[in-house]
Amino acid sequence: MKNKIKRIVIIAIIGIISLFFMNKSLAANTGKVCVETAKLREEANVDCKVLELISINEEVEILEKTGQWYKVKYNEITGYLREDLLTVEEQQKTVSEETTEQVSNEEIPVQNPSEVTQTEETQKEETTTQETTTEQIETDIYGRKKVKEDTKLKIVPLINASSVIDVKAEEEVNVTEIINGWACVETSVAEGWIRQEKLKEIEEEKTEEKPEEEQQTPTENKVEVKTKYINSTTVNLRKEPSKDSEIVTTVAINTPVEVYSEDGSWSKVKVNDKEGYISSALLSDTKQETNRSMINPREPSEETPKVETNTNETSVQDTTKGATVVGTANKYLGYKYVYGGASPSTGFDCSGFTYYVFKQHGISLNRTAAGQYSNGVSVEKVNLQPGDLVMFGKSGINHVGIYIGGGRMIHSANPSRGVTTDTINSGYYYTNYVGARRVL
Repeated sequence: MKNKIKRIVIIAIIGIISLFFMNKSLAANTGKVCVETAKLREEANVDCKVLELISINEEVEILEKTGQWYKVKYNEITGYLREDLLTVEEQQKTVSEETTEQVSNEEIPVQNPSEVTQTEETQKEETTTQETTTEQIETDIYGRKKVKEDTKLKIVPLINASSVIDVKAEEEVNVTEIINGWACVETSVAEGWIRQEKLKEIEEEKTEEKPEEEQQTPTENKVEVKTKYINSTTVNLRKEPSKDSEIVTTVAINTPVEVYSEDGSWSKVKVNDKEGYISSALLSDTKQETNRSMINPREPSEETPKVETNTNETSVQDTTKGATVVGTANKYLGYKYVYGGASPSTGFDCSGFTYYVFKQHGISLNRTAAGQYSNGVSVEKVNLQPGDLVMFGKSGINHVGIYIGGGRMIHSANPSRGVTTDTINSGYYYTNYVGARRVL
């Protein structure tokens, strides 16, 4: 009986000693500031008073933990730091804990060897599973992610740090590092830090399974194909959208072509089982009227638009000259609009463009759109031919272009579009059409 009482007293003393050392060990725990500057606050609240600023890698003494805050002591000042601002050193096992384990082991009966082996194997399996899960989680937090909401990219992992840029919701970023709830990410233009909870996984697009018959049939790109017609005598089908590209074949007037897409001033087409590019200005939605000079062309041209039969025109012009003028004008498709400009080096305004083009063919026009309305002779809209000047305006004449056939003109439109082509049979140019002049 005396031995039993003695043993109880000894265990009680060891317990008291253990508690003493455990408290001492906790009090001796330290942490290091892991951000550029951490604010030591009076209470566990981001809105309360700041007692001190602590720099990165400085140590603090951890007194206790409350929720997401540590109560710490720094330079004799006691306050609170948020847990994501600290790297806490692992608590070392105290002498009292080791003693307690030894005493506890004396109380534990020896297990059957087979049970011990089974327990060890079970523990190994659990440990392996836990390590695999942890590794998977750590792997999953890196790589490509999406931003949940508009946020600011910080220069360092600190709420009050300077912002690098604004990152928009749904923008993709690449996570390269995680520190205390902050993610170091790379955007398309910068690198910085944002809170980890503002990131989400990129959902993979789900593709619907097609019926077996559809899966066996090769898929084709569904493109809206339009049928148009060549509106010039003959034109070149080019391999690439460039006048310097290789010629695939030549195509005669009114030949139907399948238009798949438009690339600037060029159209991607298929004609007679051959694919290539033709200038968009040389294609029309309808066939053109023809005469003998068009049936027997001298040579193919990418620039020559259609030549129409005009039985009632005021002055019959040389159709070859008109086509040549349009060919010259087409060379400047895409050039910029500049008010007062009248050359390729500076750019063109509307009348500067017509002035320059006709000057290349030895024809001098007045410099303004209104002035050019007095050049040449008047021609009715139904009798327009390529090379005619077409004028527009709401109150007076303030715009001019060169008719290219097929109800279209080439002109220097405005600063946003430059030299381009437009229809004169709809929209603004239809409503504000004033008249036309033939100067050839």
